[in-house]
Amino acid sequence: MLRVNNVRKIFESSRGRYIALDGVSLTINDGEFLCLLGPSGCGKSTLLNILAGFEPATTGSVVANDTLVKSAGRDRVMFFQDAGSALFPWLSVEENVRFGLRVRKVPKVEWPSIIDKYLVMVGLDTHRAKFPAELSGGMRQRLQIARALAVEPEVLLMDEPFAALDALTRRRMHSVLLEIWQRTGKTIVFVTHDIAEAISLADRIGMMSVGPK
Repeated sequence: MLRVNNVRKIFESSRGRYIALDGVSLTINDGEFLCLLGPSGCGKSTLLNILAGFEPATTGSVVANDTLVKSAGRDRVMFFQDAGSALFPWLSVEENVRFGLRVRKVPKVEWPSIIDKYLVMVGLDTHRAKFPAELSGGMRQRLQIARALAVEPEVLLMDEPFAALDALTRRRMHSVLLEIWQRTGKTIVFVTHDIAEAISLADRIGMMSVGPK
């Protein structure tokens, strides 16, 4: 599904040169739930951005389904910690999901069944007329998941999506995400610094560490 080949990422600024990733190689299999686990500053989010095609590697490469990743693609979708900033506040729950279908040029006749399927899957079918500001943090994250799944990506890239939630909501979201993964068979790459979260979610964990300064 995804192959990371000896990726190095260097950031240059007026303050000097910073090596964020140094020689990372990794294979992510189809349908796998992989957690990237490590402390802050070890390059987890940087690697996720490179997998998403948001940033280029300085050296090395990322290959998705035998195609070199050079930019964002329809096969990969990114989730952020703050779902509120990822959603459109002026659109309802249903309209937020519909937006992705319109952008991807999915035939209109298919919209109702797709929207119903994923709102039911994440438990938001009775909240479809609400706006993001009327939802709890966990519900906003579920809406972000529904909107992403509706456009049928192959890979979900998740950058500490539950870090801002309280402990109880976070636990509920773990159950929701695991159920969705089991039902859809999507490949998930999930960034966290929480060991317990990684153990409860992943079927494989990739350890990352901070290198020498």
